[in-house]
Amino acid sequence: MDKFVSIFNDFKKALSQISDPKFMRVFFLGIGLTLAIFLAFSFSVMSLISYLGVAAMDVEIDSGLAWLTGGFVGIGGFLLFGLMSVFLMVPVASAITSLFLDQVATAVEDKHYPHLPDAQNVPFYEGLKDTVNFLGVLIAANAAALILYLLLPFLSPLIFWALNGFLLGREYFQIVAMRRLGRQRAIEFRKQHSREVWLAGCLMAVPLSIPLINLAIPVLGAATFTHVYHRLSAAPSD
Repeated sequence: MDKFVSIFNDFKKALSQISDPKFMRVFFLGIGLTLAIFLAFSFSVMSLISYLGVAAMDVEIDSGLAWLTGGFVGIGGFLLFGLMSVFLMVPVASAITSLFLDQVATAVEDKHYPHLPDAQNVPFYEGLKDTVNFLGVLIAANAAALILYLLLPFLSPLIFWALNGFLLGREYFQIVAMRRLGRQRAIEFRKQHSREVWLAGCLMAVPLSIPLINLAIPVLGAATFTHVYHRLSAAPSD
């Protein structure tokens, strides 16, 4: 219970700083890049749907059914695209935001931990590689979880929160810790506090299921895990 209270206090600190210009910059930059990706994705998918619809019209079937076949292809493709957009928006936004997480962590440290020395800069290429890997894992894990959502619909919210809480906590905490400890020590530190990191990730994952609000969670999550990291690093070792 004490851990949950501490994590919630970390989240409240992050939420109180949401209007910080650096937060807003990362938020709008992340959303802008996400929308740009989806516009390109939309154009590609809709072009494919249009092509398949025309192809269906050319199939050698009774002329009275040709328009119906093409219509089903078009409507089915549009619905599938809509579902994929909703399903992929949050993972893509989370991954894109992770690329700029350093700016959020710096804003938190400037306000709440000004006594600390400057953190290490993560090379852009290394950050980009981590972002691409994180996006791949997020999409693959959530795609695999769709099977569980269908088999156990009454448990689907819990599965979603537990899975994405683990993934978000693992990635965001480790990126924050890397700035201070380096990659290997950050991994070890995360493993040392794996249960609390997962619990904090679950707190971040719950609002992910709320449309629009979920787009702000990556920035709040990055800020929250910055507080979590500094709280844990300042705590005496057992």
